Order: sequence, then C-alpha cells, then structure tokens
Amino acid sequence: MENSNGNVFEISVKQGEPTLVPPAEETQKGLYYLSNLDQNIAVIVRTIYCFKLDERGNEGAGGVIKEALAKVLLHYYPLAGRLTISSEGKLTVDCTGEGAIFVEAEANCTLEEIGDITKPDPVTLSKLVYDSPGAKNILEMPPLAAQVTMFKCGGFVLGLCMNHCMFDGLGAMEFVNSWGETARGLQLTVPPFLDRGILKARDPPKIEFPHHEFAEIEDISNTVDLYKEEMMFRSFCFDHEKLEQLKMKAMEDGVLEKCTTFEALSAFVWRARSQALRLQPDQQTKLLFAVDGRSRFNQRLPKGYFGNGIVLTNSVCSAGELLENPLSYAVGLVQNAVKMVTDSYIRSAIDYFEVRRARPSLGATLLITTWSRLSFHTTDFGWGEPMLSGPVALPEKEVILFLSHGKERKNINVLLGLPASAMKIFQELMQI
Repeated sequence: MENSNGNVFEISVKQGEPTLVPPAEETQKGLYYLSNLDQNIAVIVRTIYCFKLDERGNEGAGGVIKEALAKVLLHYYPLAGRLTISSEGKLTVDCTGEGAIFVEAEANCTLEEIGDITKPDPVTLSKLVYDSPGAKNILEMPPLAAQVTMFKCGGFVLGLCMNHCMFDGLGAMEFVNSWGETARGLQLTVPPFLDRGILKARDPPKIEFPHHEFAEIEDISNTVDLYKEEMMFRSFCFDHEKLEQLKMKAMEDGVLEKCTTFEALSAFVWRARSQALRLQPDQQTKLLFAVDGRSRFNQRLPKGYFGNGIVLTNSVCSAGELLENPLSYAVGLVQNAVKMVTDSYIRSAIDYFEVRRARPSLGATLLITTWSRLSFHTTDFGWGEPMLSGPVALPEKEVILFLSHGKERKNINVLLGLPASAMKIFQELMQI
C-alpha cells in the first residue's frame, strides 16, 4: 500500500495500555480560568518529535520521559486536569489532578521508513500520536496525551496531542522544553506564569474595532464542489535565496519601502491559493493569521505566560483585486493587518468574544499559521535535539503552515492541502 509520502509500505504501531500520569505531588485543585483568547482556538494540535539513535539507544526513553512528565506537571498542573464548561458557558479547566495520558508503543520499522515528515501525512503519522478513542468532543479528551514510540533502528518518536486552548505555539514550546529540562535534571529556564486573569474582558466590554475575522463570506465560486476531489498534501521549501527573491519582487515597483519574509511569503501564497482554487474575480477572500500580542500590550505579558497571547488579525478583499494587482498590493494588505494589532485592538477582540461569543469564520478564508520562529527543534530529553519535529496534520483545509527548515533554520517549508486539480495549479505557481 502506498502512503501519502509515496512509500509502498504501511507502518504498523502496537500501542501499550494508556496510563494516567498525575503530578508528582499534590497540586492546587478547583477551576482554572481560561481567557477569551483561549476560548477561540480550542482545537487539538498533534505534533511529533523524532529522536535518532545515539550510543544509549532508546532503552529507558519511555520511563525517563514519563517520570519527567510527572515532575513538570507540578509547574503546569492545569494540564493534569480536565476541560469543562463554566457557569458562564465558557471553557474552563477543572484541576482534578487526574493526570495526562501516557502511552508506550512499538513500530515495526525504522525511522527512515516513515518517509518525509516535512509534509502532513495524517494516515501514517497519526499512528504516532495517541487520540482518545471514543471521545465525542474536546471535553472528553484530556488537555495533554503523550505517546513514545520505539523504532527498530533504536530511534524513538514523542507524539503529543494537546489542546490549543491551553497554550499558543510559544507557550507549548516553553512547556515541551521545560519537560526536556526536567528529564535532564535541570531547573526550568522559563517557569510558567499561570494567572490568565490579566486578560479578562473589560467591564463593561468595549468593542472599538470592526472584527472581520468573524465575518461570514459567501462562497460564490462554489469551491465546495472542488473539495469533493481527492485532497493532496504537499510541502514547498523556500530557501534563503528564494525568500530574498520574493521580497525583491514585492518591492520592485517601488510601492513598498520595506517588507518582511513573512509578509512577502504570506501575500505570495494567498494569491497563489486563490488562483489555484479558481476564485471568481468578485469573490471576497479573507486572510487570517495570528500575531503574538505579548509585546503589543501596553503592559507586556509576563515572561513564561501560560496561555494564548496571540490574536487573529485579518485582511479582506476580492480575488480580482488580489490577482490583478502586483504582489506589492497583497503585501500591503498583510502589512496593514499586522499594524492593526495594538493593545486596544487585542482588548477589543477580547471584549468582542465576551459580548458575541463568536468563533472566527473560515468560509472563503486562508488561515496562515507560523511556526518558523518557534524553537521546537531544541527540545532535549537527554537524547539530543530531535532530528525532525513538526505537525501530524493540518487542523483544517483552510490552513497553511510555515515551518522553519534546514541547519540554520533560515529556510521555510510551506505545508498545505488542496484538492488534486488545485494542487496541480498551485505547484506551477510556486516556480518563481
């Protein structure tokens, strides 16, 4: 059987019995507040970390990681609780101390035989992450589940299934790196700051901006039919040279004074995806992406803030405007969306949720998620840094992921899924 990485091979993983890992000692009990920024992104994120064989082999890796989990949960005790709904009808954590789920597993192959993990492969890679069987919704899943899978080559993979409402990318990275430090017997470099009350809505709430991230856009291009085709997943590598070329292309008409790698790449893939999906010229299209609000608050969020410090910003225009204008036009839209995120904008977004309880709409939308600045590759449980780390799958069909790649992390891998005929067009448009 050929998997989506093109390998005529099917990985088989035998999971052991899942066990609960509570914090090593008694921790605080009761309800733990989640902010409105946490409420908006209560989706499951699955990631894997691949550690290759060193002189120690993988023997004892499961035990070391499990023991360190119990210890690190003393600092991150809400992860040992369970999600529930508060009296206000919002998500909250009941700190029961039940523990995270931990599973040891064995694969029937070597790490090399998995294939290219730089592109999402839900069929193969999902076997390396424990999903709570029978769970009907996120309330029936623990905030954290970990699986350590041993491979025949002596390497092993740590697969994590975590709820985004517990932390954003930076928070998750700090947690996983703290877990690694604990396994190596070190003090935490960045202890978590647990009080999310600093991001409470104002009383009374004050909505000061239009929040188009929540706007429903009608699909007049009938992409619903296109999405009935087989989905193809691909990753496209933009090396340092290609990224510089893209920035020069964005600035060649003299409209922009400067532009960042993120702005140029986001604008480029937004245009290419719109073209690949054959959007009608008068089809409204929305770009959504997260901006880290930590440094944008008038009073910066404390170091180690355990929670979501990100806010979604947006840009909306017609596909015709996007594609008929030069690249600089799309880059300008991205730049305006970044500039829009100020302390008052984030506070307004927090208050908007308080009043409307709205979720961002993904109709006729591209949502870009950037992991290129997150140092997941530095995680070390005592077996060195992972040779590879990344997501198992994309959370929604509207999501494109940017991941840093290469020895100096200067390259960016663009990961996405598209219907087969659209992917064919998209691939051609990537040749710059």
